[in-house]
Amino acid sequence: MNGESLNIEQDHLAKLKEQFPNLFTEGKLDWEKLKATFSDDINFANERYVLNWAGKSDAFKVLQVPTTATLKPLPDESINFDTTENIFIEGENLEVLKVLQKSYYNKIKCIEIDPPYNTGNDSFIYPDSFKETKDEYQKRIGEKDSEGYLMKEGMFRKNSKDSGHYHSSWLSMMYPRLFLAKNLLKDDGVIFVHIDDNEVHNLRLIMNEIFGEENFVAQIVWQKSKKGDAKLIASIHEYILVYAKNKLYSIEKGIWRIKKDGADEVLAQYESFKEQFGSNHLLISAAMQNWYKNLPKNDVRVNHKHYRYSDDRGLYFPDNFAGPDDGRTSRPRYDIIHPVNGKPCKKPSTGWRWDENRTKEALEATPQLIHFGEDETTIPCRKSYLKDIDSEPFASVFYRDGRSATLEVEEYVGKGVFNFPKNTEVLQDLIGLTTNEEDTILDFFGGSGSSAHAVINMNKESGNRKFIIVQLPEVCEESSEAFKAGYKTIADISKERIRSVIKKIEKEKAEKADMFDNEKQDLGFKVFKLTPSNFKIWRSGDVNEENLMQQLEAFTNPVHANSTEQNMLYELMLKAGYQLTDKVEKTGNYYTIANGELIIALQKLNDKSIKQIIAAKPKKVITLDNLFTGNDQLKTNTVLQMKDAEIDFKTI
Repeated sequence: MNGESLNIEQDHLAKLKEQFPNLFTEGKLDWEKLKATFSDDINFANERYVLNWAGKSDAFKVLQVPTTATLKPLPDESINFDTTENIFIEGENLEVLKVLQKSYYNKIKCIEIDPPYNTGNDSFIYPDSFKETKDEYQKRIGEKDSEGYLMKEGMFRKNSKDSGHYHSSWLSMMYPRLFLAKNLLKDDGVIFVHIDDNEVHNLRLIMNEIFGEENFVAQIVWQKSKKGDAKLIASIHEYILVYAKNKLYSIEKGIWRIKKDGADEVLAQYESFKEQFGSNHLLISAAMQNWYKNLPKNDVRVNHKHYRYSDDRGLYFPDNFAGPDDGRTSRPRYDIIHPVNGKPCKKPSTGWRWDENRTKEALEATPQLIHFGEDETTIPCRKSYLKDIDSEPFASVFYRDGRSATLEVEEYVGKGVFNFPKNTEVLQDLIGLTTNEEDTILDFFGGSGSSAHAVINMNKESGNRKFIIVQLPEVCEESSEAFKAGYKTIADISKERIRSVIKKIEKEKAEKADMFDNEKQDLGFKVFKLTPSNFKIWRSGDVNEENLMQQLEAFTNPVHANSTEQNMLYELMLKAGYQLTDKVEKTGNYYTIANGELIIALQKLNDKSIKQIIAAKPKKVITLDNLFTGNDQLKTNTVLQMKDAEIDFKTI
């Protein structure tokens, strides 16, 4: 209740919206829709199916402007910096994705992200009011406090449902990031995007536009609770949208399967009974049946209780191989003779699924691949072995309690520090579904570091999957449990979780080494931070009278003050298209990268060092132009010698 009189305009609009909700877009009356609905003169000539929103063109502008930013290495915050292949990047993810384009184009197998759901309470970075220039946007996301942390005030924009651009703001934030992310995927790469009812419809549309509708794989429903609290219908699920970069190519490369829950434990128990009873398969079968009976009803291993028979090939169940009931009368109806009494066995009414030759081969195999009953009155079955089919397709609907993820993250970073973390078991299933043991996984909405945790867990058993995590150093509110626990930013929480996971595994390995199959597991990660370029010439804008002297000085001395050799090294690696984990070795006064493919020289050069570099036969050499200051002849000779040796020579 307030003291104001009735707002006539708002009252009329409310009545109009009640009768004609189709005339409103994001809460505002759409005059074009109004005219199209009530006008007698409607032109359909230019109509076509198209996705559009307020600010889409601005989203493209943000996407198209290149960045000169770089990634600064932070060895002191890393673990095993020189040897690890895992990466954590602090920084605004749109800029980071741009920085990674050249080095990681077509290199990522799986992208797993959990972006803001746009619930009306989310705050995220996007161009403000769709009028903000790129320079203004970059200035805002670069604003820092006295200690160097990104300032939350002014940097983020809360996207309220009352906003006239509620959906548009979210779409403008997501579109360029997804567009750039697609470039990083391998041809058989896949992306998983977590979302809920607020934006799933819009997310499908922009994913269709970016990835192509033909590359849609699934809209997975994740039931996270058994019950909910709502006045109408309880929402107890979220979605995971799955798109392939090239669905047909992914199908050609292989079939996606996940391990059946409990299958490994059942097979382990079976092996235990084999050691106990040897080749007495009757005793093994009886022991398996008794073991199943003693399991709790809700134990996942009970799902495999039909695998209770044993032979020299393994644990199996008698699977039906009758023909399907499709009305066909031409299916094979040959006799199968019982091996004990020599009588023809009962046939299925629909005939056999296999032809006679295939069944003959199964009968002649050792051991036989056909299971018989006690006599001819039982229809024979084919043997289906658990070891051969211990995996299955990932279901489009599944249940996994969402609360377990919160308990898990609390173990590593403290209680109440991070809300709504992702479930690592679900992530492991998704990542395992689509990746091989050497693949790289990217998460550019890193959150609490769940994706990194999942990859580390997967590598405990086998493999060397790598992660790249990107997380904005979003400041923790002073009133938050995270701040009270000593975390200044969300990125700090992510890093601490990864460190704690690694420490726990190292401790477990020291105490129980026999529990771990992967002795060479990568238990480390490199930390990088998004920063402006180390080189003035790349920071510069358009030349004008005011900055002309700065421009000239940049050409004379290109290196920015406080730039270290290591910082410049990694920037030049990225700019040259090399990865952050490529091997780096110091040789004399220069660096060799990727087993000598690239050489970067950042210290004074002379004839001897030039000859050493050429003798190493790199593909490319990068050095600073000011290293030749006062010795133009050396530079001229170097350029000619590099050209003769067919080495790509660049100076900054």
